[in-house]
Amino acid sequence: MAVSRRTFITSVVPGTALAAVSGTELISAMTSAASAASPVGDVVGKITVGYQGWFACPGDGAPINTWWHWSQNGSQPPSRNNTTIVAWPDMREFTRSYPTAYGNLGNGQPAMLFSSYDQQTVDTHFRWMRENNCDTAALQRFNPNGAEGPTRDAMAVKVRSAAEANGRKFYVMYDVSGWTNFQPEIKADWTNKMSAMVASSAYARQNGKPVVGIWGFGFNEAKHPSDAAACLDVVNWFKSQGCYVMGGVPTYWRTGINDCRPGFIEVFNAYNMLSPWMVGRISTAADSDRFYNDLNVPDQAYCNARGIDYQPCVMPGEVTARHRAHGDFMWRQFYNMVRVGAQGIYISMFDEFNEGNQIAKTAENQSMIPVDSGFLGLDEDGTVCSSDYYLRLTADGGRMLKGQIALTSVRPTPPVAGNGGGGDTNLARGKATQESSHNQNFASPNVVDGDPNSYWESPNNAFPQWVQVDLGSAAAIGRVVLKLPPQAAWQTRTQTLSVQGSTNGSSYATLAGPSGYTFNPATGNAVTITFAQTSARYVRVNITANTGWPAAQLSELEVYGTAGQDTDTQAPTAPGNLTVTGKTATSVSLSWSASSDDKGVTGYQVRRGGTVVAAVTGTSATVTGLSAATAYSFTVTAQDAAGNTSAASNTVDVTTDAAPNTNLARGKATQESGHTQTYGSGNVVDGDPNSYWESPNNAFPQWVQVDLGGATTVGRVVLKLPPQAAWQTRTQTLSVQGSVNGSSFATLAGPSGQTFNPASGNAVTITFTPTSARYVRVNITGNTGWPAGQLSEFEIYQA
Repeated sequence: MAVSRRTFITSVVPGTALAAVSGTELISAMTSAASAASPVGDVVGKITVGYQGWFACPGDGAPINTWWHWSQNGSQPPSRNNTTIVAWPDMREFTRSYPTAYGNLGNGQPAMLFSSYDQQTVDTHFRWMRENNCDTAALQRFNPNGAEGPTRDAMAVKVRSAAEANGRKFYVMYDVSGWTNFQPEIKADWTNKMSAMVASSAYARQNGKPVVGIWGFGFNEAKHPSDAAACLDVVNWFKSQGCYVMGGVPTYWRTGINDCRPGFIEVFNAYNMLSPWMVGRISTAADSDRFYNDLNVPDQAYCNARGIDYQPCVMPGEVTARHRAHGDFMWRQFYNMVRVGAQGIYISMFDEFNEGNQIAKTAENQSMIPVDSGFLGLDEDGTVCSSDYYLRLTADGGRMLKGQIALTSVRPTPPVAGNGGGGDTNLARGKATQESSHNQNFASPNVVDGDPNSYWESPNNAFPQWVQVDLGSAAAIGRVVLKLPPQAAWQTRTQTLSVQGSTNGSSYATLAGPSGYTFNPATGNAVTITFAQTSARYVRVNITANTGWPAAQLSELEVYGTAGQDTDTQAPTAPGNLTVTGKTATSVSLSWSASSDDKGVTGYQVRRGGTVVAAVTGTSATVTGLSAATAYSFTVTAQDAAGNTSAASNTVDVTTDAAPNTNLARGKATQESGHTQTYGSGNVVDGDPNSYWESPNNAFPQWVQVDLGGATTVGRVVLKLPPQAAWQTRTQTLSVQGSVNGSSFATLAGPSGQTFNPASGNAVTITFTPTSARYVRVNITGNTGWPAGQLSEFEIYQA
């Protein structure tokens, strides 16, 4: 398993940081514009998030086939005593999940985890980035030459796909922790594999150059390189390849003390951008202020004086260590880094559930966390926070960085969207529930899931029936809101019911009723019941009759702490005229007419069946990650700030396009028998016909192969040489081979002489019986034009 940065949290003592900066530089830091080094690009003037993408589960298809980064013992499912994480993800938007050995969640549901290897997981993460204006993702790439390599190669392709689909940028960030032979291997990996990613329209560029990150040079620990000359060679090599090089460096990089080895300043000076690491260094807003004065101001001065872009880290804080202070800790960092004049901000991290510093959607409270796991929810300090809170807070920090809102030390982001930072919070949302019984799969957790379209229903003809919520502790309450699904198909009905409360779960007092309450779809199918404020932990609704169905029914049971004289229970009108505006093999674009609401519409949810597949603020969306030639149905609902959801729009049915004539090899990982000079195998999948792979001379046979990432049916390859006439006609004797495991290969075509003629594009097409293969190899034994194997493009197709 790769080294986690969590294991490198040293004791840091403030050094004499200011003494190392001249007075002129210090004045420059406080007066220079943030664009002192580079203009706005994909990392300068932008929010970059560190993206691990390193979670896997047995059965997900990942080559590593283990509980990667979930378990200490990866052969066993994660549990309280076999875990590597310190926080629990919000799992509600993932379509595929994997059972663990943890106990059930607090709401009674099984404890499931996601796999980064599932494309829908990565697509969901990048959708969250898009929705919250995270501009660029730095894909962490540890030493890929061991067992993790094939999975990391595949993750790069998945990240590329998700970034392209969601309009985000990404770049490769090498982490050299524990990478002993990094100097030659990092160059080979870029040449043969990762440089192919630059062909993507989503690959990050700064100053017109592709961005590459290197994390770990100069750290004062045994698992990080100690040879400054070797590190400098690597930085300069990447720059010679035309790259803009970002460095993840020690906190005390400039002074060479505490976490930094001495003698590395020339390495740091060689970077185009510097991003000092902060995890484990600060944990309070006061710490951030101290580091601002002692380190950030002189760091910025140093960088401005030398034309280096400065990209300090901002982190939300570890959940279980109670660092977050409901967002105030993170906002103070944003404030300090913007006022220092930083060229960009690096969020550490997006999905780092191992360190607990993730901004990705996280369990809100104990109802969403395995019982007795020891994990805490985002409400750990008593402040209710929505699972997306730190994504939204990052979005506001980005707005401040970009000058879209004024510099302010006051956090503008409410912990719950639309809640103004406090106010009338639904105390029941996501909490544990109980019931008298239920019918089919219409169970009690549906009344606290925030989805008005899911519901609890008791067995027929068996009144009385009840459903209750456990608030977790006694609270002062004065109002409940009861809902049924808002669609007109749920016709008007009256349910006879009472509201009861208890502090111990055994003796209940009646708070309201019994009385008949009418649910009418014309007014949102919602009923508000107020009563004298009382203290209760358990709130129960007891139902004795229903004029619309011979069972008790509720879609939401909301509990509030005040009578709420100005409560908004009116749902928006349904969106109209839902229309398909475009489609591809893997996506469908939709538009609709705006809804109206008495308090204002805050957003829309696109649904495929009962699953939310997109959430936007405008009246159009593109749903990605779909299968080719497949029929889908979509609806749209509108939401307001109070959480009311409209009836669904009209339904549209659409079938995605058939799969195009797609080159399966483009951008995939490659291997080779050998190459000469800089003509590595990565060139055959970069889409550039003018770059090429060339084997050593006079050393036949030679081969080059592509790893498709998973077994798939292949039936045709197209081999190319550069099309210029300078590449004269030549015949290469070759065969095409395939393998599902990378060790035993079967011949798919040949061996035979294949003639490459510039008059016909210097391309050769070879077809064969469709075969399942993951690894496709071209084996070359002769070449009449040059004493070596040569290919500029190796394209692979299904047929």
